[in-house]
This record gives sequence, C-alpha cells and structure tokens, in this order.
Amino acid sequence: MGTDKALLPWRESTLLDHALARLREVCDVHGILFVADEVQSGVGRTGPMWAIEHYDGVEPDLLVSGKSLGGGLPLAAVTGRAEVMDVPGPGGLGGTFGGNPVACAAAAVVLDTVAEPGFRARADELGVVLRARLDELAARHEQIGEVRGLGPMLALELREQSPEVATAVTAAAFERGLLLLACGLYGNVLRLLPPLTVTDEELDRGLVLLEESLAASG
Repeated sequence: MGTDKALLPWRESTLLDHALARLREVCDVHGILFVADEVQSGVGRTGPMWAIEHYDGVEPDLLVSGKSLGGGLPLAAVTGRAEVMDVPGPGGLGGTFGGNPVACAAAAVVLDTVAEPGFRARADELGVVLRARLDELAARHEQIGEVRGLGPMLALELREQSPEVATAVTAAAFERGLLLLACGLYGNVLRLLPPLTVTDEELDRGLVLLEESLAASG
C-alpha cells in the first residue's frame, strides 16, 4: 500500500498522514468503525486502487465503493473485515445498487483493467502533469487561492469565499465547451475530474479553456 510522497505537496502528504493515523488510533481506542468512502475516489481515480492507499498504515474497517466500479452500470459495494461484515444476518444488509449479473460482469472487467500496471502508471502520470499545470495556472491568476487533491482528482479553491466568481468561471467554460463543477462550503471550489482515459491533447485543450474561462471571469 501507499504511494510516492514526492507526488504530493507537503501539506497533503504530511499533515493528512498524521491526521488519518490519529483518527485510526481514536477509532481503535473507542471502538468506532473507520469507514472509507471511496465511491468517487476509488477504482484508480487518484492513482492507486483506493485513495486511502495514499496514507501508509491506515486501513479502514469498511470501504464503500461505487460509480466507476460498475463501468457505467449501476453498482455499489461495501467491503470490510470479516468480523464486521458477518455481523448483519441474512437480508440485514442491502443497498440501492446491489449486485446483479450484468453489472458484476462489467465490474470484473473494470477491476482487471485497473489492476494492470499501465493503467496505474497513466493515472499517476496524469496526476503529476495536471498538478503541475494547475500550480502554474494558480501562479498566473490571483483569484486562485489553493490547488489541492490527490493524483488527477484535483480542485482549485478561489480566494473569494462566495460563489460569484466560481459561477462566472463555470459559465464562461460552458460557453467554450468545457464542463466544470463548482462546489465547496462557499461555492468557490472548481473541481476537476478528467477521465483517466483522457489524451494529452484533450487535457491540454481543457486546460487552455480553463485558463480562458478564468481570465473571462475577471
């Protein structure tokens, strides 16, 4: 488990390591289950199979997965230690996107694909390139306060703690054919989730449109 900490900025690679290790310790002391929500961050989205693998020595009691797991089909899963998973009796655990033969067949192909070394290498490479380009973008645009995230699952937090600028950026991007999502407590975070199959040319084009949209927002 784990990943190359050189790929992560100091704040994320050091402080989060300690924070999650401490959280794991608190859960163990008080008998609290540690649940990793990997519905969006899992299945190679941040590089390794699960985002929690970025943090050495931190293993969840339960791991929730979905979205990419089904390769476009509705499928979700809960995985965990046997002593936890065996607690509910038959029929005691259910979900909206439980397994079915077709979705599970798709998931088997997805997991085999993600397990290939080349897939992980491309995800890592994409994360490094995207992070470097976004850092360069932040240096040129004062409205960007911080770039953060893991691998190619990144976000730009704008300095202004209101949704106005982010809304203007997303609108300008839409006009240029680029879809962006604004989120966060203040609506001032631009979340970037490029597909892991994106080509270098497509990524470069998207970043050019992103910078144009930032400039157009003022």
